[in-house]
Amino acid sequence: MILEEKLPDTAEENTLPEPVLGVTESLLGHRWVWRSGADDPATLRLGSAIAQSCGLPEIVARIMAMRGLKAETASAFIEPRLRTFLPDPSCLKDMDVAAARLAKAVQNHETVGILGDYDVDGACSSALLTEYLRQFGCVVYTHIPDRMKEGYGPNEQALLGLVERGASLVVCLDCGTAAASILSCLKQKADVVVIDHHKAELSLPDIHALVNPNQPDCASGLNHLCAAALTFVTLIATTRALRRNGYFSEDQPEPDLLACLDLVALATICDVMPLQDINRAFVHQGLRVMGKRQRVGLRTLMDVASVVEKPNAFSCGFALGPRINAGGRIAESDLGFKLLAAEDDFSARQMAERLNDVNRKRRDVEADILDAAMEQARLQFETGNTALLVTSQDWHAGVVGIVASRIKDEFNRPSFVASEDEHGKLKGSGRSIPGFDVGAAVIAAKEHGLLIAAGGHAAACGFTLAREDLPAFHAFLNERFEAVRVYPKKPFLSVDAIIPPSAATSDLAKSLGVLAPFGQGNEEPVLAIADVKVDRFFRIGANKRSIRLTLSGEGNRKINAVMFNVKNDTILDTLENLSRPTLNIVGWLRVDTWQGRENTTFFIRDLSA
Repeated sequence: MILEEKLPDTAEENTLPEPVLGVTESLLGHRWVWRSGADDPATLRLGSAIAQSCGLPEIVARIMAMRGLKAETASAFIEPRLRTFLPDPSCLKDMDVAAARLAKAVQNHETVGILGDYDVDGACSSALLTEYLRQFGCVVYTHIPDRMKEGYGPNEQALLGLVERGASLVVCLDCGTAAASILSCLKQKADVVVIDHHKAELSLPDIHALVNPNQPDCASGLNHLCAAALTFVTLIATTRALRRNGYFSEDQPEPDLLACLDLVALATICDVMPLQDINRAFVHQGLRVMGKRQRVGLRTLMDVASVVEKPNAFSCGFALGPRINAGGRIAESDLGFKLLAAEDDFSARQMAERLNDVNRKRRDVEADILDAAMEQARLQFETGNTALLVTSQDWHAGVVGIVASRIKDEFNRPSFVASEDEHGKLKGSGRSIPGFDVGAAVIAAKEHGLLIAAGGHAAACGFTLAREDLPAFHAFLNERFEAVRVYPKKPFLSVDAIIPPSAATSDLAKSLGVLAPFGQGNEEPVLAIADVKVDRFFRIGANKRSIRLTLSGEGNRKINAVMFNVKNDTILDTLENLSRPTLNIVGWLRVDTWQGRENTTFFIRDLSA
């Protein structure tokens, strides 16, 4: 992954970081720069200490030092254990109150209503709590709002519907913090608990308990947890409360909470939470649980998505997550939740295949609007907008978040995409680059009277506004993100190390693997190799825009390489021309499986001719 770093106060060439291998503009438009700390003598010293204490190659240990690790913390990073990083649940504001209320619901076998978000985090959170309560005999009704008909978060009709079905406790998961006025409809009708991680508005809901590390006066410091992780911590607190109450016995054993970590890991990855400390432990342990393939819904989805190897952060983020999300985007909003909560193979297979089909349709819908959205964004970028805000009546509201992410990647700017309905109301999503909080921005815009609804966190947000307020909202965003003006169109591509061709071995690839799982906050190490030449070139894939290569370097060392989904014709022409001089490449060195054989492959991220 690319680590996007802030520019200095001016973008003049002599103020920019020294380029790696002299690459100021690659074929993809990136300036290659050293990752922070790569050229610091202290990094070399720390790397040597880590190498000695952990028995790792110097290059791997040095990369760990660049990530802020020391010899005394390296072992916990390599093998992150929950007992090392798991916080006391009581450090979260309202946690003890929420846990006591859930414990009471269990002991009294109450009917509980759950209202969850329609994304992966919401689906995982809802499946976690539903499974937990049902094993103790609670009747649970779960409602996932329809994105198109109901929008994000709680609505009065859905909440009252849960109460009408007998719910004496309603739990909102991955939503609810910004729904103070709506949740008031349950006053005197049912207790309400919200477990959420989105930015809080000035007016908080007056409910039984609000567990949200991003609310004022919560000193937990756990604002990097997704909703599913917070739900898991809540289940720990609830189990602790039940234990204190003497609820468990030989006939009623304590639940195996560790078996739930597969869902926590999936949500943490797909919600792009930083993979550090407790999140790293959640994902590290959760992927192991997922690899046992015991949850029928995930096992079936892995089969349908052709995830045949042990699941990792990549397969969760790019194979499983998009399929679970697809239902909430353009089909049945609760399909992902139902799959994760499925108890039999037959129904799980039906839902997994349905999600696979819907995801294929989602890609088609996205492709239909992407070109027009990109053109709008390009014009705004060229006219000096610091925030890109594009809209149309013809766009499907279910994919605007994905398109916003594509625009953000293309222009390195906070990006917002909205679909306008027949009543002149715009519903959209925003995505941001590091250092610019779009969740806080849209909440501030709502407080200024520019939006009807808003919510989100630093990297992603949702919003609703009237058509007549669009110019004022865009002006607000431009002013809010003025500091991004000096950023280049393409972010810097940070390089961890330069290696000679002879070092691109399976031993090094496997050693680098101890740093996994990779993701936000723990990017996979980016390596550079200088002066390689293309010996063989093969186009692969349905559209023939992915390539497999054999490269040769110093000493005629051969390197197997691959580059997927190459949209840039210049890159294809450069690689296909075997008479060209040598190239510099950057990417990731991995051990992968191709046609049933284990190979060491260099996955090219970028190159310079």
